[in-house]
Amino acid sequence: MTETLLSDLTTLGVGGPAASYAAATSTERLVDAVARADAAGEPLLVLGGGSNLLIGDAGFAGTVVHVRTRGVEISERAGSEGVLLRAAAGEPWDELVARAVDSGLSGLETLSGIPGTTGATPVQNVGAYGTEISQLLTRAFVYDRRERRRLELSRDELAFSYRDSRLKRETMGHSPRYVVLEVEFALPRSAASAPIRYAELARVLGVEVGESAPAAEVRRAVLGLRAGKGMVLDAGDRDTFSTGSFFTNPIVPAGEAGAVPDDAPRYPVLDPAGEVDASRIKLSAAWLIQHAGFTRGFGLDGEAAGIAGGRSSLSTKHTLAVTNRGGASAGDVLAIARTVRDGVQEAFGVRLEAEPVLLGVEL
Repeated sequence: MTETLLSDLTTLGVGGPAASYAAATSTERLVDAVARADAAGEPLLVLGGGSNLLIGDAGFAGTVVHVRTRGVEISERAGSEGVLLRAAAGEPWDELVARAVDSGLSGLETLSGIPGTTGATPVQNVGAYGTEISQLLTRAFVYDRRERRRLELSRDELAFSYRDSRLKRETMGHSPRYVVLEVEFALPRSAASAPIRYAELARVLGVEVGESAPAAEVRRAVLGLRAGKGMVLDAGDRDTFSTGSFFTNPIVPAGEAGAVPDDAPRYPVLDPAGEVDASRIKLSAAWLIQHAGFTRGFGLDGEAAGIAGGRSSLSTKHTLAVTNRGGASAGDVLAIARTVRDGVQEAFGVRLEAEPVLLGVEL
């Protein structure tokens, strides 16, 4: 039997072998594979695009179910000018965004270029440039491993927060209790984007913050910005061998930013409906990392090269990504991440938290 290396199924390119592997190409096969593993009492890892995982070098001593389902349905939304976009969990996320924009639907365009599968987006409440999944999702169709049945969870039932959800919090072993089968979004029919929230994106588009732009242009601009930061997958670019942002932007109570200077970037915190929560503010993890003395490419040159032997480093394009330069182990990646985390805490009194799921390792 051919051994399945998890390093081949993750964007970071790190991770040992799976004891057992099953590719689920239909919803029925996905539910069946998960149910069989649970019934046998086997450890279970439900794997999508592998873009948000750091897996230990020992691999996974259980069953890996690889979600490879496909299917997209667009239907009219009763009593609204918008539509409902329903997609299988295994649909590649950026392909779904492209399809929505090409179909004259707006709302998802600032989430362009994010790797991974559609089913993973509500788990982490994926977001970028002022848009979060929680603002657009209506329902998630899931398999409840504890109750052993399928059900629907509404946006309110998913209890979203920043980079978090009920799907992420309620787990059984190494995977969520609720396995996402399909996701549904409510999107308006419009060639114009949602209002632009981030100054960087507004500047590239030539509009003011709060104004809209053609959704197709917003998608192109976001792809360009992400590519410039090594955040669009490219087999020829080692900077893209990462989990994307390794650290979440810290959220602190308003007025309690510790030793962070007043002129450091601060962003509004949005509730699941997209409204501003004035009691909290979001700091920039990238700014904290840079101003704690960690430059792009940290880990490649000088004394820093000794931390992980040059096999892992911060991206040479963006300080928020920890990358595999070739042959990195999970320990190499963690060595860079720990050094950065500890340096930021020493400089500013703010502790950075890892965004990817850590499996078989600890930061």
